[in-house]
Amino acid sequence: MKISKETVKYVANLARLGLTDEEVAKFSGQLSAVFEYMDILKEVDTSNVAETSQVTGLENVKVADEITPWTASGEVVSREDLLGASELPVESNQILVKAAIKK
Repeated sequence: MKISKETVKYVANLARLGLTDEEVAKFSGQLSAVFEYMDILKEVDTSNVAETSQVTGLENVKVADEITPWTASGEVVSREDLLGASELPVESNQILVKAAIKK
């Protein structure tokens, strides 16, 4: 399948890409080669091949969340102790920090 220079210019315009005439000619040839290769791949019989989204056999590892108390020197540290250790102001059991995003 031959991709024309006009098609390359049209797609480049849709993607807001400014291409030179040399780039248009280059990409026209490259895209034509890709589509010709895809035409060759269409000849392969894949009717008995199962669809797959990945082939490595890897799976997501999921671990359940667990709440564990914070300990220091073998003793459980309370929320109040942790909040009290901050030099920043505390409001509604939360440490107030400066905004990361300005409005």
